[in-house]
Amino acid sequence: MNRLLPVFVIAFLFLGCEVQSQYTPNVKTGAEVLLENHLHELQGKRVGLLMNPTSRVDGVHMLDTLMNLGVNVTALFAAEHGFRGEAGAGEKIEDGVDVETGLPVFSLYGSTRKPTPEMLEMVDVILLDLPDMGVRFYTYNATMGLALEAIAENQKEIWILDRPNPLGGEYVAGWSLEEEYRSFVGFYPIPVVYGLTMGEIARLAVGEGYLELTSAPNFRVIETQGWERTMQWHETGLEWIPPSPNLPTFEHVFAYVGTVIFEGTNLSEGRGTKNPFLQFGSPSLNVPESALQELEQKHSVRLDSVSFIPESIEGVAINPKWEGQTCYGVEISFDGNYSRTDPLMLGIDLLKLAKRYDPGFEIKPFANNLFGINLKKAIEEGQKIPDWSSDVSHFKELRSQYLLYD
Repeated sequence: MNRLLPVFVIAFLFLGCEVQSQYTPNVKTGAEVLLENHLHELQGKRVGLLMNPTSRVDGVHMLDTLMNLGVNVTALFAAEHGFRGEAGAGEKIEDGVDVETGLPVFSLYGSTRKPTPEMLEMVDVILLDLPDMGVRFYTYNATMGLALEAIAENQKEIWILDRPNPLGGEYVAGWSLEEEYRSFVGFYPIPVVYGLTMGEIARLAVGEGYLELTSAPNFRVIETQGWERTMQWHETGLEWIPPSPNLPTFEHVFAYVGTVIFEGTNLSEGRGTKNPFLQFGSPSLNVPESALQELEQKHSVRLDSVSFIPESIEGVAINPKWEGQTCYGVEISFDGNYSRTDPLMLGIDLLKLAKRYDPGFEIKPFANNLFGINLKKAIEEGQKIPDWSSDVSHFKELRSQYLLYD
């Protein structure tokens, strides 16, 4: 019997290594794949970068890496939050010069949101490496759409360095955008949560005619490697780098899917605190514990009563709602388990909760822009929230031809 023990030990260790390898995915972003396989194709080209602080490989920003490798980087383009992430949500970005390199920085979140012919005179190709959060109202997908229009108009080229969708590629939820609510936080007639990567959005937007194109844009997608549609960000093995100041962790992003709707109300969505989107409240909100417990059971999430005081934080939250005043509200925790909860549906139920228990509750037209339907009327009049299953079913069928990953 003792002679068999080493055999069992070896078999156990081998099995353990095999199991561990199954849960250690080797996911590479499009930026990594570019550096490994496509760098030589940039020779002789003037290169513009449409990126932000998350554009890093091995901890080094792509701008620094490309310049050190001799790539002829000639211009930088800044979307919302700035090229180096120095601005908070909604803060206007000005044209300028990058202090570290001396390169011109052209703002795509100021007086213009679309690259102009003058901006594009300096480049032959744009490398776009922006993180999408998997939700229609996160503005980088709109920035990409306008960039595609501009490069088509000016006979330029754009390479989209793809990344995993943090929410995964299978979660699709919400209503397709109604045309009257189209804006920079609702740029495409697709569901609120669409389960696509930036590269797949580009293919869909061009293929379905969602963009105002004078000709077919010259674009390519440098695909991410090793990502599967079932994977959420925390399953990829990739480092989380905050894509914007108020989304410091994946848990914040997961909550943001639904609690962003409080940006369309007079309640605080938690900006100006350590937990934006994981908490919300107002000076007059008073939710009974029984109501929280009911939603906890429905959504398999932890909801706690909380109080907080929003404060201005430079580069993060300037003049947040209810600044300097004590707000009473709800704090959300998923306890690391993101498979049990539909965060968009949770957000809708929390909005209805606020309407019921805050005597000062107001919902604003911006809520319609965020979620793409006349949600304001439905909430104010106590109407049944429209079902989105048919929108989701139709979209899943439509998007299938544009998917790049299994």
